[in-house]
Amino acid sequence: MTAARITHIGGPTALIEVGGWRILTDPTFDAPGKRYFFGWGTTSRKLAGPSVAAADLGPIDAVLVSHHHHGDNLDPSARALLPTWGTTFTTRKAAATLGNGAVGLAAWDTATLEAPGKPAITITATPCRHGPVGSEPITGPVIGFSLAWEGQQHGALWITGDTVLYPALKEVPARLTIGTMLIHLGSVRFRYLSGWLRYTMDAREGVELIDLVKPAHVVPVHYEGWSHFQQGRGPAEPVLAGSAYADRITWLDPGEATSFEL
Repeated sequence: MTAARITHIGGPTALIEVGGWRILTDPTFDAPGKRYFFGWGTTSRKLAGPSVAAADLGPIDAVLVSHHHHGDNLDPSARALLPTWGTTFTTRKAAATLGNGAVGLAAWDTATLEAPGKPAITITATPCRHGPVGSEPITGPVIGFSLAWEGQQHGALWITGDTVLYPALKEVPARLTIGTMLIHLGSVRFRYLSGWLRYTMDAREGVELIDLVKPAHVVPVHYEGWSHFQQGRGPAEPVLAGSAYADRITWLDPGEATSFEL
């Protein structure tokens, strides 16, 4: 059994520390105020900076980037720092664009993170659909990540990535044993693009997925800090409290950390 420490840095960005590994998810370290252009007329403004400056992170062994073309998942500051951190795992398209030894994965591809004296971690890319059917020309390919290593009692640590709830996502608990979820929420919408269609899960879909997975631990991320997030913690928390597994949900303010026995 291995303990993992998760620090919520802000937005989708979290630091996972386990077995000597230090793994960063969807790094975003720009200062607030900048406007990001996502394509097809969609934009967002960053409202809050990171709770931990990139210079204060310490060494990073691996970076998990669910997709590279949206600034709320990989911003210019973080992109410039990727060569100074460990291996980047991301989509195949992003790996080709980012270079620097980035490992490209499609849904259900696997890779191994290994080093002397540390537990080997099997990384499995999980499916995502970042919006309604047919949205990939706007959003591009996106993946989530399952992290599994020997000695896990409850199952793998799953970072859902930016996605709505759809049939391929529901396959994850059917194919993998999930113990801990970092669930991306936020109910992303752009009122000037296809009305009010959503591009990430809202809390209602989050409850459905949590109740399907039945995890031992849940940490919500990706719900505040940018103007295109339409459902922050305030309205989302009471909805998630309706889950049958509400007592397993841990909300972390930016800068807060929690430790789990996995």
